[in-house]
This record gives sequence, C-alpha cells and structure tokens, in this order.
Amino acid sequence: MTEVFIYDHVRTPRGRGKKDGSLHEVPSVRLAAKTLEAIRDRNGLNTETVDDIIMGCVDPVMDSGAVIPKAAAFEAGYSTKAPGMQISRFCASGLDAINFGAGKIAAGSDDIVIAGGVESMSRVGMGMSGGAWYMDPSVNFPSYFMPQGVSADLIATKYGFSRDDVDAYAVESQKRAGKAWDAGYFKNSVIPVKDQNGITILDRDEHMRPTTDMPALASLNASFQMPGEMGGFEAVGIQAHPEIEKINYVHHAGNSSGIVDGAAAVLIGSKAGGESMGVKPRARIRAFANIGSDPALMLTGPVDVTEKLLARTGMTIADIDLFELNEAFAAVVLRYMQAFDISHDIMNVNGGAIAMGHPLGATGAMILGTVLDELERRDLNTALVTLCIGAGMGTATVIERV
Repeated sequence: MTEVFIYDHVRTPRGRGKKDGSLHEVPSVRLAAKTLEAIRDRNGLNTETVDDIIMGCVDPVMDSGAVIPKAAAFEAGYSTKAPGMQISRFCASGLDAINFGAGKIAAGSDDIVIAGGVESMSRVGMGMSGGAWYMDPSVNFPSYFMPQGVSADLIATKYGFSRDDVDAYAVESQKRAGKAWDAGYFKNSVIPVKDQNGITILDRDEHMRPTTDMPALASLNASFQMPGEMGGFEAVGIQAHPEIEKINYVHHAGNSSGIVDGAAAVLIGSKAGGESMGVKPRARIRAFANIGSDPALMLTGPVDVTEKLLARTGMTIADIDLFELNEAFAAVVLRYMQAFDISHDIMNVNGGAIAMGHPLGATGAMILGTVLDELERRDLNTALVTLCIGAGMGTATVIERV
C-alpha cells in the first residue's frame, strides 16, 4: 500500500454559532473556500493536480448543500479539473474525510487530496437535515434514541463522574485554550476570515471564556434534566442500562461543546504527490478505523475504536505520545482517560471544543491539525485523534511525524 503523508493544514477561527456571531454573515461555501485558498497559496499548489477535495458536513442543506467542496473550489478559483465530494459521519465527518482520502491515496488511485470539513451552525441549525434516526419509531426504538446530552449524563452516572468532575474538566479546557492562544500556538494554522474588502471579520476563536471558574459553572442549571425526566428519555437510558436507577444530570452549556461556525482543510498525498508539489511531509497517517458502539451510551465509541485500532496496529496506549479527543461533553473525555488510565497531561493539551467550540463537520480535521502542531512543538512522535459520534459510533486515526 502507498504511504500517505500530511503536508499542511489550516483552519478558520471558530465563530459563535449565533446570529450575533462574527461569522454568521459568511456562508459555509465561503468558509470552505477560504481554507482551500490558503492551502493553495501556502504550498504553491497547482490545482489541476488535485485528485479530490473531500469535506465533511453534518447538515448539508440550504447554504451547506449541493456538494459544498466542489462549490468552494469554484469560489476559490481552483481548476475545474479538481472534483469534490461531501460526506457525513456526524461529528467525525472531518476526520473521516481525511481517512477516506488517505484510503484513496493508499490504494494508488490518488496522489493529492485536500480533506477537511465545514459547518455554519449559525446559518444551518443542528439537525436541519432531519432523518429516520430522529423521526422514525422503527429506528428510534432499537437505537435507544435520546438527546446526546442525556447520553452524556448517562455516561457520567454509569462511570461515576460528579458535577464537580465535569466542571473542573471544563475549567481546565478553557484555561488551556486561552494559554495556547496567548502563546501563539495557533498562529501558523488559523487563517483570518476577511470580507471582500480585505477587512478582517474574525481572526481568533470567539467562543472561549478563559476566565471561567468553578463558581461560575456551579451557577448553571443542568441542561438535559428536563428532556430526560419530562421527555421520557431517562426511562430509555435506564431500559438500555438497568443497572442505573436514576440519571445524575451534570452537563450544561459550560461543560459541553460550543455551537460554532468554522472550516478546516488538510493537504495529504503520496510521496510522489509531495514531490510534484515540491513540499516536504510533516507526518504520515499510520492507521485509522471506525466502529459501532453502544447506542444508548452513544458517546463511548472512542474507547471502542481505540481498542480496535491498537489491536490492528499492534500498538499499545504507551506508544501514543499525545491524544486528541473531541470534547463533545466533559464526561466523554473523562471516560476515555479512565478506560485507558491516560494522564490529562497528554490529553487535549491545548483545550478543546468545550472552550473553542465544535463546528460539527470540521472538528475532526481541526483537532488533527492541532495535535500535529503540538507534536512538532514538543518534538514528539505519535498522536491518536478520535471523536465520539451520534447513534453510537467512533472514529480514530494514528499519525506519526516524519
């Protein structure tokens, strides 16, 4: 199989996913186009040589519909020879876009692929694309359907995480993200979003609240108690896990991922592709995997897929220098660290989605880029990137510096 290398990555800042967010007036296609422009310009890329552009988008409707990577390529001025494809595996879409492109390169069909994702959550609300999982009882019942926040609280209850535990994790995420930004850790990967007059709209993640402390979080009410108790979803969780007598509701807006707008792109290719571009590889994609997991717990897929990936590669947890796990909810990361006895010192070292936000289709590509930069900064070798996924799935990728 052909080796697959990572040559570059960029992302936009994350804008608050509300009507008063800085990126609300910027359509998804424009956010995606900004990342394609940056990848081309930073690497002197001849876009006629791009074999594919693959982007994740969880709700590909309205502004975000109609194969957005191809539309973005038109807006970015790419050659018409560059095709595009839009994929969705819920929150892992951006990472799976990279893995899909890596598979094509490994199979020898492509040499240069740009992969990543985009989501404008202020313009296209979460769940706008609908679907049987949400709406059809024949799917609801066997999948133990419930809001993800109730599943996160079910995880916290089952594995013993208190309100203080999840709040303390959230405070640390905010501190780490603020420190990383102040130290300039994102300066080489975050591209400012500018308007048609060249005026900067946003150049920094605007969801962060680095001064957040425990008393501030303690003042927030649990977000998912009402749907759990009044909506009947707690009963669904207990039906799936009868060892649980009652769910302890601990998650709220301050210890859950932020709703934001953003896009990311990663330039990957074969050795021959890199040579044709005249750029040097930064890392190789060693392996990746997907898995289905407990649909009621829903968000424990990262544990299951990590076990699968390590078994396939013959690696152990000790072989991984840094871990990056999307902070969908604090309990997701706490459970992962608990399951593998991983120190927080090597997990999400620059904060995560609790602080900076989770632009669904783009996050996987964003966190892969973040951990690659950190491997280089610390002169380390290997990282594992993983995300939990709606309906009970997990995706993971191992990268190695070269």
